[in-house]
Amino acid sequence: MKKEDKSIIIEKIAANLQEYENFYLADIATLNAAKTSVLRRECSKQNIKLLVVKNTLLRKALEKIEGNYEELYPLLKGNTAIMFSNDANAPAKLIDKYSKNKETVPALKGAYVQESFFIGANTLKDLVNIKSKTELIGEVITILQSPAKNVISALQSGGTILHGVLKTLSEKQN
Repeated sequence: MKKEDKSIIIEKIAANLQEYENFYLADIATLNAAKTSVLRRECSKQNIKLLVVKNTLLRKALEKIEGNYEELYPLLKGNTAIMFSNDANAPAKLIDKYSKNKETVPALKGAYVQESFFIGANTLKDLVNIKSKTELIGEVITILQSPAKNVISALQSGGTILHGVLKTLSEKQN
């Protein structure tokens, strides 16, 4: 591969690293072409970008962008695929789905999620349970709405009770 071609690939990898908030490093070495295509389609459905890269080019791209990614450098051995996603746990759920089907790949090497490093396959369960920003905002809104809903409900039920009492009293006076 020519040096110019390598620099173009490094630029593309660096652009993807900056475009997406989270990325996972996975090993897909034992997948054949057909299974890799199936994985790519499944990634695409879940808004995950899958990119198989050379480790040296990925390392140069990581060195090129802002931030310190040295914790991931020891993982850059063997076959490496990057799964880019703006949803923090989507790639983890996909990898977990494959592991439940007793398939050995994609195997998690590590991840950079929400400005934190997760190293090794044993962190997969933690990554699956991470809530996305949208899920967290939804939970906060639900929590904030709960007291208001309780007050409105109490006022509505209290109004019917008060109305019933007033009606009963007016009927007794007649």
